[in-house]
Amino acid sequence: MNDRAFQLAGAVLVVIVGVWAGGRIHSALRAPANTGGGGISTPVGASPPIPSDLTDESAPQPAKIPDRLPRFSLSNLEGKSTPIDTWSGKSLVINFWATWCAPCRREIPLLEGLSGEWADRGVQVLGIAVDHRDQVASYARQLKIGYPLLIGEQDALDVASSLGFDSPVFPFTVFTDRRGEVVALFVGELHQPQAALILSVVQNLNQGRIALQEARRSIADGLQKLRPSKSG
Repeated sequence: MNDRAFQLAGAVLVVIVGVWAGGRIHSALRAPANTGGGGISTPVGASPPIPSDLTDESAPQPAKIPDRLPRFSLSNLEGKSTPIDTWSGKSLVINFWATWCAPCRREIPLLEGLSGEWADRGVQVLGIAVDHRDQVASYARQLKIGYPLLIGEQDALDVASSLGFDSPVFPFTVFTDRRGEVVALFVGELHQPQAALILSVVQNLNQGRIALQEARRSIADGLQKLRPSKSG
């Protein structure tokens, strides 16, 4: 009798855990909370991106940063498929974002400034919105975003995966040199001192003053020095 009661209790526990897990999975595949400007429905089977206010040192990092930027194509604001090779020969600042992500939205003025400041030095700023095209287009018009935007859902998540992310945290920004080498991958909200540091190292790499691995070490060391002290 006791054995049967134990077995029954175990069966009930399995059902409860199964219902809880099913609810968690269902919630994960729903659109993230709307923080203004719309939302995105993550395709079934995809790991949902996470909007975050995490600092760069606390945000999950990619498993392995590729040496070169993967080749891919995504739709532009007009819905035309646009290959990343369109900007071949330029150093790229590729910002992954979404309209529902608060730190992503805060970055846009900085990215606009970088686009103007660095354009004559062979640097191209691009935005990749993991979002619905109509929402991105409306938001871009509202903010008068001047740098090019590419848009995708699962296909944009696939690009993030090719950069080493299983579940990307937004925003994140990829910096390449003019040869398409990935020099840095910055996770979290980007600020002016960090951007200036990384782009200065990219320029040194473009001019042959340093090699890729040295550039990556220099950026890592520089970013570490820019982090606020935890003492006091």
